[in-house]
Amino acid sequence: MNHFPQAWGRPRDDVYGQYDASYLQTSAPKAHTQSPIVTGTSVVAVKFKDGVVIAADNLGMYPHEPPQLTLLSTSPSSMTRHNRREADTDLLPTASYGSLARFTDVKRLHKFNDLAVLGVSGDVSDMQYLSRLLSSLSIRENYTSDPASHTLNAKNLHTYLSKVMYKRRSDINPLWNQILVAGLDVEGAPFLSSVDLLGTTFSSPTLATGFGAHLAQPLLRKLVDEESEVKNVQREQAVEAVKECMKVLFYRDARSLDRYSIAVITKEGGVELKEDEQLQGQSWAFADTIRGYGTQVN
Repeated sequence: MNHFPQAWGRPRDDVYGQYDASYLQTSAPKAHTQSPIVTGTSVVAVKFKDGVVIAADNLGMYPHEPPQLTLLSTSPSSMTRHNRREADTDLLPTASYGSLARFTDVKRLHKFNDLAVLGVSGDVSDMQYLSRLLSSLSIRENYTSDPASHTLNAKNLHTYLSKVMYKRRSDINPLWNQILVAGLDVEGAPFLSSVDLLGTTFSSPTLATGFGAHLAQPLLRKLVDEESEVKNVQREQAVEAVKECMKVLFYRDARSLDRYSIAVITKEGGVELKEDEQLQGQSWAFADTIRGYGTQVN
């Protein structure tokens, strides 16, 4: 290897010949994938009178097809998602085929402080980038402000993330995620809101991402449909409803797992996060009544 700094990482020209860098296309636009490689599925959350319950399974999925690259941005300061993946983890193979449930220990709930928890679905490498970004934010806040008098709450965190996601969307280099921010606001009231890869935000007493938006939301809305109903919901009811949603998602979503993380955020107890819960009371008896698949003829 050459020992000159400008040649580090390249074979020696006097031994191997002139290095051909033409294939690198250094003058071409940056490329960003629109087909995330490793993704997480549903996140579900519901408010109750004293706080919020949020849950997500621990599965990282491969897509059905290899990722395709699309030229989107010419900004030299932006980093390609492919490069971020290489930096984020050394465990990911470079290609895959089929719907492979590859990573079964991906924690998609992130505790920010005693007032806020994030649940992230979508691209796992972008989730890792957001995790590092928020770690830097937390360190900076702890150094520059007095925790006794000022702490970032869930609403502050959601506002910050909405700006980050909208900025990246405006750069035509979006973070391929949908995020649920659960916790308490400045007055200690339950807070639950969402932000997606376009920077779109909205709040509701119940929220779900991915397949959960179709399967879990109807179940959660049976418990609480309007903001005015939150004060009538007990903690035990909210936890049980979320666990039931995780079970239904495991039954019906082929891209889900029976191990999940669940967090309860309250003013008195802070964040109670359990990261390796197992679904209980599963019953597959309904499968006997399904007809028209496989070798079944009647």
